[in-house]
Amino acid sequence: MQERSMEIEKKLGIMRDCLRSSGASMLRLRGTDWFAWATAGGSNTVLLAAETGVAEIAVTATHAYVLTDEIEAQRLQDEEVPTGYEWQVAPWADAGVRRRFTSDLAAGGVVLSDRPAGAEQPLPAEFIRQRYRLMDSEIVRYREVGLLAAQAMTEVMTAARPGWTEFELAGAGAEALWARGLHPTLTLVANERRLPIYRHATPTRERLGKRAMLVFCARGYGLYANLTRFVHFDGAAPQPASQALLEIEAAGLAACRPGVPLSDVYATLDQAYRQHGFADGIRRHHQGGICGYLSREIVATPATGEPLATRMAIAFNPSLPGIKLEDTFLIRDDGLENLTFDPAWPAITHETRQRALPLEPEAA
Repeated sequence: MQERSMEIEKKLGIMRDCLRSSGASMLRLRGTDWFAWATAGGSNTVLLAAETGVAEIAVTATHAYVLTDEIEAQRLQDEEVPTGYEWQVAPWADAGVRRRFTSDLAAGGVVLSDRPAGAEQPLPAEFIRQRYRLMDSEIVRYREVGLLAAQAMTEVMTAARPGWTEFELAGAGAEALWARGLHPTLTLVANERRLPIYRHATPTRERLGKRAMLVFCARGYGLYANLTRFVHFDGAAPQPASQALLEIEAAGLAACRPGVPLSDVYATLDQAYRQHGFADGIRRHHQGGICGYLSREIVATPATGEPLATRMAIAFNPSLPGIKLEDTFLIRDDGLENLTFDPAWPAITHETRQRALPLEPEAA
């Protein structure tokens, strides 16, 4: 908790720098993403699908509050938010208490917010960018989340069988993530029939058959670990385009260097698709981008000029019909660190990186 409190102190400094440079009086952070950032990994989530939670952050030049209600306050104080904030706790049935409190706190000045309401203004772009570059303590947590998510994937895909339905595989994936304290914010599954057809395959009642894909967006401490893996059962045919996809991904990852705009990474991937005979490959699915407190903070497109930098996390997911590659990487001075690789998963070394192969549990 002490390390998290120190991180909160640094982030309060960042928030107050934003207030000074913008001339605003107060900063309000409502989203689950910003709450996790501001509390060094705390969660205001109750409803998993909601973008906002049961508490928010309000910061001025002299005060920093967690705003919540009487239902949530004790649990949040005990389990989610370390020291560093004052608390404003209102009756759950009287929303006017919070409105009056924040109005008095702002004292008629400009209010900045990640989810602006009324006369509030959006967060400055430069302030948002600071979230993308992770502090040392955030990187430590991210490594933990990435490994736990990868281990959950290994556990589930090792247990999977051809007779399972897609629902069963998705459910087993969600259970394995919950068992490790991670939120299963996304579990996509595609079976043998649906794999060549759909890139975003939400689970169905169909049975897996000879091969299947499982995709995780797993959230822990507010940070997202994104990864995709395949399982091949006895009789599964090899995928002839697998080598091409490895080359396409390798080109994109090699472009992920400090100072390189996301648009350049997109262009590199587009060119790699074309070189391997897939002229419209990049149009079939988004390719990923910067990640962190969202599964994708910014998705790479021809127009995204955001430059990459050290301490940023990225997750790219190039795909061809029936196959996809995806892991979450940290950009370091000496290259990319794979945050979602489980050494127990079968892999091949390609362009100096360990890349996941399809798992073959029955053959093993």
